[in-house]
Amino acid sequence: MNVGWLEGTKRTLRDVARDRRMALMLLLGFGAGLPILLVFATLSAWLRTAGIERSSIGLLSYVSLAYTLKFLWAPVIDRFDLPVLARLLGRRRAWMLAAQLGVAAGMIAMSFGDPSRSLGYMVVCALVIAFASATQDIVVDGWRIDSAPAERQGMMLAAYQLGYSLARICAGAGALYLADAFGWTPAYATMAALMLIAVAGCLAAPKAAAVDPPAGRGWRVAAREAVVDPFSDLMRRKGLGLVLILLLIMLYRLPDIVSGIMANPLYIDMKFTLSEIATVSKVYGVWIGIAGAFAGGIAVSRIGLTASLLVGGIAAAASNLMFAWLALAGHDLPLLVASISIDNFAGAFAGTALIAYMSSLTSPAFAATQYALLSSLYALPGKFVGGLSGFAVEAMGYPAFFVATAAIGLPVVGLCLALRLLPQERGTQEAAGLPAEEIAARA
Repeated sequence: MNVGWLEGTKRTLRDVARDRRMALMLLLGFGAGLPILLVFATLSAWLRTAGIERSSIGLLSYVSLAYTLKFLWAPVIDRFDLPVLARLLGRRRAWMLAAQLGVAAGMIAMSFGDPSRSLGYMVVCALVIAFASATQDIVVDGWRIDSAPAERQGMMLAAYQLGYSLARICAGAGALYLADAFGWTPAYATMAALMLIAVAGCLAAPKAAAVDPPAGRGWRVAAREAVVDPFSDLMRRKGLGLVLILLLIMLYRLPDIVSGIMANPLYIDMKFTLSEIATVSKVYGVWIGIAGAFAGGIAVSRIGLTASLLVGGIAAAASNLMFAWLALAGHDLPLLVASISIDNFAGAFAGTALIAYMSSLTSPAFAATQYALLSSLYALPGKFVGGLSGFAVEAMGYPAFFVATAAIGLPVVGLCLALRLLPQERGTQEAAGLPAEEIAARA
């Protein structure tokens, strides 16, 4: 063993541990992870227990488009200051605080709602939470990039992901436990109070200087630099193979995204209690997903990007067959555990492989913009198709629905195999040389 390398690693870890920005990223990651389940999976459980039709639940998932389309208003947040708050906190933290308070206000308002009497009110509250949450994501990412050098970004992201995962346990399992014991109003009010953790992180964070774009540029120049130039760079480097690449990115997570919307309604209809769902899906399942993400990272480093994409694509799509089996079996707790274990592990494995692959497609000059465009592209089809998932379940039933989502994996496998034949992609098959922290920082 290289003793010098080991000592250097220990010194680096001690240095990182003393960096208060890591603790701040943990708090900010918690705030970023808390709202999304409350307008997605947890909300779908509330609606189903209130007797809302599955078709309406599927349509309500369109509020999550805010997370996919956030790049549309990101330039406003980058360029303009909030009155008063910006002078006190700086541009980044002013927007961050406003977004966090918007999320909390939306949760409080939703806690007083009753889906069986006023579904429209719930939709408005969900839209407010989703928009404020997506805005918070933009600002937190901007603050992270502004406040730490490149060599710190990997650890900053690791702290962020840990906080994000803890928040998902609270918003998933915690909210369901509270709803089962006390009702949905105390559950969502408690989640609103937990946003104070993120507010504390925002107020404790040091100011990060926001850099204004060069003066005198018109909107046409800004639009070209933001969208046209990064896409032109991809076209120049990938040629016609870019069509195949974009098709793969668009379809790769489609089975997971579409099936995920109907997962909680399935559990409710199979007569699982909210506490059972919380324990298996929102606590145990989160840790299984973390294990799958680590396995995906190891696979990328050992067998390469395209091979990992192929394995992840097959596994993630095939895992939906477990939900078809569960729908046929009914209330079967061991089968629920097995279904969630396989689905969460495979989905996280596939997600890691896709993130690493999309990161490898970017060039240094346009890394952030190209990754934002690619990540929006991969999520957008699933969000649109997923909104119709409730109608599909109503028409064909749960077993056929989950088999159909698994079948989407067939063209994904074909595209993964075709990708390996592209000359310019053969180099990415040897991604074992990329350090894991570099992939994390670029993702």
